[in-house]
Amino acid sequence: MKVGSNYLGDGRCEFTVWAPPHDEVALQIVSPEDRLLPMQKDEMGYFKVLAEGVEPGTLYFYKIAGDNRPDPASHSQPKDVHGPSEVVDHSFSGWTDSGWSGVPLEEMIIYELHVGTFTPEGTFEAIIPRLGELKEFGVNAIEIMPVAQFPGDRNWGYDGVYTYGVQHSYGGPEGLKKLVDACHQQGLSIILDVVYNHFGPEGNYTSLFGPYFTDAYKTPWGAAINFDDVHSEGVRNYFIENALYWFENYHFDALRLDAIHAIYDLGAKHVLQDMAEKVEALSASLGRKFYLIAESDLNDVRVIREKELGGHGMDAQWSDDFHHAIHTAITGEQTGYYKDFGKIEQLAKAYKESFVYSWEYAPHRKRFHGSDARDRPGHQFVVCTQNHDQVGNRMLGERLTHLVSFEGLKLAAGTLMLSPYIPMLFMGEEYGEDSPFLYFVSHTDPDLVEAVRQGRKREFADFHAEGEFIDPFSLDAFQQSQLKWEKRQEGKHKVLLELYQHLIQLRRTIPALKSLDKQNLQASAAEEQKLLVLRRGSGTSQVLCMMNFNDKDVTFQETSSGGTWRKILDSSDSKWLGAGSTMPEKLMQEQEVTIRPQSFVLYELEPLA
Repeated sequence: MKVGSNYLGDGRCEFTVWAPPHDEVALQIVSPEDRLLPMQKDEMGYFKVLAEGVEPGTLYFYKIAGDNRPDPASHSQPKDVHGPSEVVDHSFSGWTDSGWSGVPLEEMIIYELHVGTFTPEGTFEAIIPRLGELKEFGVNAIEIMPVAQFPGDRNWGYDGVYTYGVQHSYGGPEGLKKLVDACHQQGLSIILDVVYNHFGPEGNYTSLFGPYFTDAYKTPWGAAINFDDVHSEGVRNYFIENALYWFENYHFDALRLDAIHAIYDLGAKHVLQDMAEKVEALSASLGRKFYLIAESDLNDVRVIREKELGGHGMDAQWSDDFHHAIHTAITGEQTGYYKDFGKIEQLAKAYKESFVYSWEYAPHRKRFHGSDARDRPGHQFVVCTQNHDQVGNRMLGERLTHLVSFEGLKLAAGTLMLSPYIPMLFMGEEYGEDSPFLYFVSHTDPDLVEAVRQGRKREFADFHAEGEFIDPFSLDAFQQSQLKWEKRQEGKHKVLLELYQHLIQLRRTIPALKSLDKQNLQASAAEEQKLLVLRRGSGTSQVLCMMNFNDKDVTFQETSSGGTWRKILDSSDSKWLGAGSTMPEKLMQEQEVTIRPQSFVLYELEPLA
């Protein structure tokens, strides 16, 4: 059941809203003329009306319980979250991507960006001129943080209250479609971050229409979305239709589902499985594959297992363990959830098994955590060394640039790009951006703004708490977070960019790196030396990588099985502004070698004569 306003052409528009507790709902058109149209209720609680003389741009409310309220499935909110909804014509004339089939999941190099801070203009269309540089650098998939309409004009996007709407200050529906089409013209897939676990706190009128929430579960944001309680079918339909909506109307290639661990459903068919099945059917009908990628804190392979094996059927999920293992190895931090990490052997396990915690006791969680993911292919896991959460949820919004040396930044690049998983970079990471990424909001309710301030302070009380608190409502918090794009071509920034570019090229051209196969992978750790040795293979193609997380030289004996290995990359080379390599050009078995501090070296097995 499609919900919201469905423009049919020729001044005809069908309006559908789910409001099962109510006996009467009417369509209140407010512009260009004032009209009130009664709606008819069906047996499932949906009110409908087919209105004539309604063109795109028409503004409307629903009159419900005596009040005018925006459409919960509004496609556009040009006057902010409390204003009227707008009819949108989705037959966009600018599409030029009819032959586009998308980048296969296993080939993706993902680049996460925030629309508002990626450019000075902070709009969808302002991103377009930069797509060529991203493609040249090696990215082939853009992931944009949520764009659902939120209060004001600056926000991370997770306070969205109109799941179908497109943030007006970013350029609205037309601007977003132009961006998607431009990405496809450049050969880039585009992923949208969507939030199906909560609504933002300001402008959320959904509970006036129906039982969108349940008290059966609690989330960090209050009552949970009602996916399995009384009258949950209309709620499930609202979100499943939303996933299909982004694929059909906006041509997105994939959705990233925010924090699915806060989506509670104890029914026999989990809503995520239900959604995956509907998306799979859409893929079949349109002849191209659409992907669902879950962010999950559960370390639960049921998220990505096929439905035939009792899983939800998501195409991939994030692995926070991979990030945490790298972060602690490079920075040495041990606060908050980083207490559960800090050993090189944990990073070795992350390379081999995707999850560090696969039903082991996690001290910070104070419970056993995770499941065994060894049998799942590498392309089902998205990994990173930085993302909006891990940077922006620090009080000062520090990136790795602020926390580690230049050598450490290069080592982070190697650990990410040489993994058997789908790598994701956070905007600016590729050149060592030194602007922070802070948390910012522009709510219009002063009491809510103060609640956000106090809530953030409480979060920082025992985690990343050093420094002076920056007010998330201040314009300064937003402006400080904007990228300094011009630095891409300056000094160390340019060298780091070229290193990432080189790593991406190696990943695409060397079969052992291109194949995301964990079965032909070995990873071992020398804990005391803080050394990790990684070996990957695909047929006759074999690579060997040594990573030194120590702050001093490490001398060790290479014990890999036979053959001669040729050095193809050393992050300590002067080419990469290092102190100069101490590793041999050719590596033989049982050879004693010395590797520079905070560096990685990559070797390729020479073919037999």
